[in-house]
Amino acid sequence: MKKQILIATRNKGKIKEIRELLDKKFEIFSLDDFEIKHEVEETGTTFKENAIKKAKEYGEIANIITISDDSGLAVDILGGEPGVYSARYGGEGLTDEERADLLLSKVKNFEQKELKARFCCVIAVWVPNKKTKTFCGTIEGQISTIAKGNNGFGYDPIFYYPPKGKNLAEITLQEKQEISHRGKAVYKAIEYIKEINE
Repeated sequence: MKKQILIATRNKGKIKEIRELLDKKFEIFSLDDFEIKHEVEETGTTFKENAIKKAKEYGEIANIITISDDSGLAVDILGGEPGVYSARYGGEGLTDEERADLLLSKVKNFEQKELKARFCCVIAVWVPNKKTKTFCGTIEGQISTIAKGNNGFGYDPIFYYPPKGKNLAEITLQEKQEISHRGKAVYKAIEYIKEINE
């Protein structure tokens, strides 16, 4: 029988990426699959705090292994903005494109070489009767002043990754999984889940 895992998000982009990374031996569910209406308030000041909070609250509702992700973009010249507020940057109701445009408006007077940035991801794994564990991943790059590509989601079209010479939204999902902040964190989480299931 396959081990059941809840991916504690409604973000279809995140669900797709994490589902692709998880081993086929797991049976994967989203919050919508479980019809969980509860919304966790992301009151933490760090990705780790928010990831743990979501994993615990949703895990206790579903009572199966629960993976929660908190991630975002940090731009050095903006003092780390948008950071933990990446998904809510500029307020509720904005589209990914509108958030990216807002960020670009704040850095328009700088050259691209000055726009060092990174994506950060913390994956929290909640397991019944065990302490919640966290796993981190980052990817370093720059803000691209021109949005490019149709793959990915969020800020991917404006995140330039020098080793590939492309913006993240220009590379395939498979390529992205190998280098991304989320891919790195999920791989570590998978190893932990496999260990506790042996």
